[in-house]
Amino acid sequence: MNMGKFDKYKSWLISAAITLAIAAWLMSGHLSTSEDIAPIAGNESGDPAVRTSVRVRAQTAEEVTRVIRINGKTAPARSVELNAETDGRVVEIGVERGDRLDRGEVIVRLDKGDRYARLAQAEAIVKQRELEFAAREKLMNQSYVSEAQLQEAAAQLETAKADLARARLGIEHMTITAPFDGALQERMVEIGDYVKIGDPVATFVDERRLIVSANVSEFDAHNVVKGEQASARLATGELVSGKIRYVAPVADEATRTFTVELEIDNSAGNYRGGMTAELMIPAETLFAHKVSPSLLTLDDQGNLGIKIVNELGQVEFHPADIAMSSSDGVWIAGLPHSTSIITVGQGFVNDGAVVNSIPEVDIDTAVAIKAGEKDN
Repeated sequence: MNMGKFDKYKSWLISAAITLAIAAWLMSGHLSTSEDIAPIAGNESGDPAVRTSVRVRAQTAEEVTRVIRINGKTAPARSVELNAETDGRVVEIGVERGDRLDRGEVIVRLDKGDRYARLAQAEAIVKQRELEFAAREKLMNQSYVSEAQLQEAAAQLETAKADLARARLGIEHMTITAPFDGALQERMVEIGDYVKIGDPVATFVDERRLIVSANVSEFDAHNVVKGEQASARLATGELVSGKIRYVAPVADEATRTFTVELEIDNSAGNYRGGMTAELMIPAETLFAHKVSPSLLTLDDQGNLGIKIVNELGQVEFHPADIAMSSSDGVWIAGLPHSTSIITVGQGFVNDGAVVNSIPEVDIDTAVAIKAGEKDN
């Protein structure tokens, strides 16, 4: 009879058991999900078992010198236009364009014309005026000549001396020479050309000293000091060094930048003016951490930065204050002197979250042990 009743209610019992099993399974999944999701979202739980794990690397800041990098170009240290200082016809060409000269070497020579004749005449007049002045001075002492007559003779003597000086300068100006050590950039005359006073003859540059000229921003200008050492990388890849010779005292009105000039030695003539160059100026010295650019991430506001774990196990986001960069990493300033930088998992944790920190040293040790076990 009992078996009959069981058979009668068998389908009901099976349905109830299945319903209870499904309800228990759903309740179990809900609780598990609630417990797992809450710590991941905020990671405020004190239970290490429910915290997100990240890999960290312990680092200590190093002292580095921030470098200001700006694009510029090379140019001769000096460039002058040589003009004719006397009239005459060109009779000699001393050098060709591009030639290097020492100070005083001939570039162009003009014909002598009647310059030597005028020089001889001026010399003779000076002698005559000197004799006249001496005679009047002697007569003045004997009261035969007045003071006015003596002064007239003195004036005539000075005029004759001035004419003699001009005659000598006329001969000197026949020859146009290099004003300093450098190179002939351009020559505007040829043999047979007639030039007048003020006509351009040649362009001469000081290419034995080059400058790298660039414009530094108003934010970095205070770190650039005249006389300090700096360097530049040329378009050819060559690295050159020298001293800052000029810093503009006033910014350009259009760009709000300051012109800076680095002077470098080019006595060997290895470099050329007008080349592209990157000027590198040492700025302030500070402490920074060297990291891979791949460790940088964005916060909710879109700021680029890096995440670390503080002493309380909480994630901290620090905006990236890049002090300098190199081919193998960037130097970030503004972090604690000794800190733990998140190297894996930074994209899955938020600022303020409590995490489990796994040092990279432990990971490397575990990998080494596992590799050893495989070898055995």
